[in-house]
Amino acid sequence: MQASVYRAYGPPDVLQLETVEKPTPKANEIRVRIHAATVNRTDCAMLLAKPFIMRFFTGLFRPRKPILGTDFAGTVEAVGADVTGFKVGDRVFGFDDNGLSSHAEYLTIDTAKGIAAIPENCSYEQATASIEGAHYAYNFINKVQLHPGDKVLVNGASGAIGSAAVQLLKYYGAVVTAVCNTKNIDMAKAIGADRVIDYLREDFTKDDQQYDFVFDAVGKSSFNKCKPLLKPGGTYISSELGWMAQNLFYAVFTPFFSRKKVKFPVPVDIPGSVRLVGKMMAEGKFKPVIDRTYTLAETAEAFRYVLTGEKTGNVVLHITANR
Repeated sequence: MQASVYRAYGPPDVLQLETVEKPTPKANEIRVRIHAATVNRTDCAMLLAKPFIMRFFTGLFRPRKPILGTDFAGTVEAVGADVTGFKVGDRVFGFDDNGLSSHAEYLTIDTAKGIAAIPENCSYEQATASIEGAHYAYNFINKVQLHPGDKVLVNGASGAIGSAAVQLLKYYGAVVTAVCNTKNIDMAKAIGADRVIDYLREDFTKDDQQYDFVFDAVGKSSFNKCKPLLKPGGTYISSELGWMAQNLFYAVFTPFFSRKKVKFPVPVDIPGSVRLVGKMMAEGKFKPVIDRTYTLAETAEAFRYVLTGEKTGNVVLHITANR
């Protein structure tokens, strides 16, 4: 099979299209013919091994898994002897932030992991673009007590996590203010934002409104800057550790010393996230934002674009023809 392979950490130039052995499913696994995957922020961290802590998960000196990719959508081609919940021909999608080696024509996955059937009304591209961002967005929301009518500001509302967060928050009845750049204002409104702040024209941290929650989906602000935006008892959550890992420190101490808190969104329960987004897609209440699509042979180019930090929503790899 064809796969995008890297054998050393580095820039996208280290990625090469190679022919590698097609995987064989174990008793509890299925083999999936992949039609689409994404190139996302997690993939970029694994490629570059940055921050350095990534090496403790991906390999200290060189990658343990030579194929990147954390999500996929495709069709079941083979099932292991103990598999009962899936059959050949099923359309499935899935995610694992530890890596699934999905930048390839085939993969195998344990059926106990984050995998589900693709809703009939969704394409492979839509399905794969619905997972990674939604998983991290949901792990913002499930760290707080969100009630209908709560006011939430989402910084980075045009990214994969931010655009998913806006839709999930609206699903739960929140009033959402989205922060994005000028070109994405209409998109933010289209996915449900009640109000939009263009950060190119105004500093959202100087907003005259206060919020129950501030979700920094790009990790480019800080608790100290956003603190005036929070109501007493409000919570700030960021997708990043922050300077000198300050968000971990704040998450430990602010509950005791401040009426405004920081929580850190440890992303657990991937199967739950996949089931939720599948349900929302089937109901027509979640639509992923797709910026660009590349072929498997163009994987390095896709990484270069994602690394610019300028993408809107998701970047999809179209890997094999839909059948």
